[in-house]
Amino acid sequence: MSTVNPRRWWALVVLAAAQFMVIMDTSIIGVALPEMQKDLGFSQGELQWVFNAYVIAFGGLLLLGGRLSDLLGARKVFTAGWAVLIAGSIVAAAAQTAWVEVVGRAVQGTGGALIAPSAMTLLMMLFGHDPKELGKAMALYGAAAPAGGTAGVFLGGVFTQWLSWPWVFIIYIPIGAATLAATKLLPAVGARRGAVDVLGAVTVTAGLALAVFAVVRAPGAGWGSAQTIAELVGAAALLTLFLVVQKTVREPLMPLGIWRVPRLGSANLAMALLGAAWIPMWYFLNLYLQQVLGYGAFASGAALLPMTGLLMVFMTAITARLLARLGAKPLIGGGLLVLALGLLWLSAVQPTGTFVVDVLPASLVAALGMSLAYIPAMMAAMSNAPQEQAGLASGIVNTTYQVGSALGLAALTALATSQGADQLGNLPALTDGFSAAFLSAAVIAAVGGLVTLFAMRTDKPTATRQSPHTVDEQIGV
Repeated sequence: MSTVNPRRWWALVVLAAAQFMVIMDTSIIGVALPEMQKDLGFSQGELQWVFNAYVIAFGGLLLLGGRLSDLLGARKVFTAGWAVLIAGSIVAAAAQTAWVEVVGRAVQGTGGALIAPSAMTLLMMLFGHDPKELGKAMALYGAAAPAGGTAGVFLGGVFTQWLSWPWVFIIYIPIGAATLAATKLLPAVGARRGAVDVLGAVTVTAGLALAVFAVVRAPGAGWGSAQTIAELVGAAALLTLFLVVQKTVREPLMPLGIWRVPRLGSANLAMALLGAAWIPMWYFLNLYLQQVLGYGAFASGAALLPMTGLLMVFMTAITARLLARLGAKPLIGGGLLVLALGLLWLSAVQPTGTFVVDVLPASLVAALGMSLAYIPAMMAAMSNAPQEQAGLASGIVNTTYQVGSALGLAALTALATSQGADQLGNLPALTDGFSAAFLSAAVIAAVGGLVTLFAMRTDKPTATRQSPHTVDEQIGV
């Protein structure tokens, strides 16, 4: 019989703080992007790498992080993840050139990929003995994610406006050091035997990175150019090799049999399309506020607070109840369609627009759609998996969201650039480019909603089998 950890609630504070910081890392840079662009020499098309470098490393290495957590011990991997995140933050804050900034962000994403799965493992170790305590712990841990997203939007504006953009990375250094000091509160688990699928991790991460790189460079090189075709073929070859490796190695990173779990495939498709629509919206909305409406960093961050506040309220207080009553399918499909409506509304932005007319109502509709779809999609992917594969199913769906985000942002940035979004100072051209991105994101979300409603298997409400708070990753605001 296992002994209940008397310091488990203090340990939960450490784990929730980690969740808060990992999510904040995806949102805090948004309002700082224009200042980073000026100082580091990013082109309008290249600027997305500040975000995508983190997402590719995080999503590509998330399954490896979970495997290492199982083999080496969750506390060791959690601690290592924070050390890596601090190192990446130092590099990103000190960067004087664009490529160094991208490297720093990739290192940060690697740290996040070690932190997120090990934190969930530790939480289950601490509270798995009591379902009632586990539900409370999951609720608090889950609430840290939207709180981190909201805080990131606000603090990004404060730091950029009154200090400088490097502070959006400097903040991680003292907080990371304090977290490392507090890891003694976490339970220690010994290592166990097993193999690490290094080749699988390398091929999937490299394949994803090359695919995004090809899409980013395609507008300049030409979609039909030999260079673009070679890069896309190389990405496809690497991802195919990943699948071959998963089928042949003894202990694969992602056993392919997991895809026989009911609704896992359809839920992952929904998550990929959700990320491909939501993240570009958040990215281009930041640019529209600052580059077209002329908002400063703080004002831009404050302008996004109603949207992130609505996300936080719905995800923590309302969506779980709706999930218990209605089940996942109508919420995922309906949420994606509501998101599409908000994005379609945003596509009508004007070069002489205002926040109250052009941004606020549409962004709230989009946030409502995101808050309805995200947790149900996570639960649909996880709820039918056997207990011994629940962690793997969670890692896959989180990875899918990150992959969709990266590829969606790359493709829509290429589209926006071709429609004038690279013409800084030309407000009509910028607006045309951003509008094209919003409209295309609306199409992606609408396709996701319709596919979900027509193709996803109807199932019993997920809350009847599993707490709706068992969501270990990414709200991605």
